[in-house]
Amino acid sequence: MDTYRNQVFQDRSFNLEEASFVGCTLKNCDLYYSGGDFDWVESRFEACRFHWRGPAKNTVALLQAMGALQQQMPPQNLMPAPPAQKPN
Repeated sequence: MDTYRNQVFQDRSFNLEEASFVGCTLKNCDLYYSGGDFDWVESRFEACRFHWRGPAKNTVALLQAMGALQQQMPPQNLMPAPPAQKPN
């Protein structure tokens, strides 16, 4: 397992079972988790996306089915689409 200390990461991808974060900040990162051991201490995650795999994905699905975890909804488009124009 790779250990990262007091670093800032942006726009990166990590498998959480393969990385240990101590005092780190991760911004806009993709974090993959399969259900194994992980380690982070005093670390912050800003606008990161979690991707569930294998047993972790199954656990998330079970929690959602039980109503204990809300399903993620894609962000809604805040700006309306421009009106379609007729060809000349």
